[in-house]
Amino acid sequence: MRAFAKTCRGSVLVIVMITLLFATAALLLFMEKASVDLLVEQRESVARRLRVEAYSALEVTLAVLHEFRTAGNGLRNPAEGWADPLSFAGYQPGDDRTVLIEFDDESGKLSLPHTNAIVLTNLFRGWGVSESDAEAVADALLGWMKHGHVYTSALRPRYDSASPAFEPPGRPLRSYTELAAIERVRELLYDADGRPNDLWKRFVAAVSLLDFRQPNINGAKPDTLAALGQFDPSQQQRLDEYFRGAGAYQGRGPQFVQNAGEVQRIAGPAGDSSGFASTISALRITVTVRDGRTEFRLSAVVAPPGGATTVQKTATKAVTTTAAAKSAAEASNREAAAAAQRAQAEKKAAASLRYPFTLLEIRENDEIPPPPPPPAGP
Repeated sequence: MRAFAKTCRGSVLVIVMITLLFATAALLLFMEKASVDLLVEQRESVARRLRVEAYSALEVTLAVLHEFRTAGNGLRNPAEGWADPLSFAGYQPGDDRTVLIEFDDESGKLSLPHTNAIVLTNLFRGWGVSESDAEAVADALLGWMKHGHVYTSALRPRYDSASPAFEPPGRPLRSYTELAAIERVRELLYDADGRPNDLWKRFVAAVSLLDFRQPNINGAKPDTLAALGQFDPSQQQRLDEYFRGAGAYQGRGPQFVQNAGEVQRIAGPAGDSSGFASTISALRITVTVRDGRTEFRLSAVVAPPGGATTVQKTATKAVTTTAAAKSAAEASNREAAAAAQRAQAEKKAAASLRYPFTLLEIRENDEIPPPPPPPAGP
């Protein structure tokens, strides 16, 4: 009996030890998970506070830009004095945070909805593409965007033979990802594995999908100067130095021009500035708020009154041949008309608020695409 009692006590002791072992392991796992959850919650809480700071800084920036736009009859270049809008307004972020404001003139690019075959061919040819290939790529791009486009090259896209078959939308691009579907364009801008190549990045840096009449000469990208104005590399350098206050203009600081025609005295008589404007139609504002190792980024594209717009035209079939297709087209047109009415109502509501800018795009953190690398020289 004594031996049996000792055996029972030993078994109970083993069971207790095993139970304690599992309980300890469970407690450690719970504590680890709880600490992770608390850390995530803390970071989300900080991010929410930084988000409020970012939008506050954006509003202050827009207020400063409005003051300069009103005083100068338009925005031209940060050299006008709005390069550091938060300091200009006396804005101080709270809780030892730092706020950085960066600008990129979206209207310094070519507006794809207003770019013709000649300019597109000049753009591609400036990248070292042969004349015939440049013309074919420009032809394919215009054929994608315009119903009834008459191809001038030997290219005859067969999108109806694709799997699945589809039709060109007949309206300007709404996303750069559409480039992958366009014949000849994807051969130039994508690699053999279907990934965007360096020329795709250069296209994104040079061409805007927004709708505006003329690029701003005060913020024009090198490819814009070359393709639209036929300015050579030495002229581009002189203009860049003038706008940045570098090189021969280092003693004068950053400059800007009131009229696009003034660039001829800086760049020389060659080139053509008649296709440029001198004010900003669309401006990208990037706000970065940091609190220790936590960061929140906000990117917004804004347009002044009468400035850039997004693509409004919807994709439609060029021809409808059946009653079902006609009925579907009519339904689509009704939906488009209703959407246009809603947009008009929203526009009137915004006008009643007298808000000084139109918000064309807004993204946060991971939604913000990385900036394209500086384009390589011709």
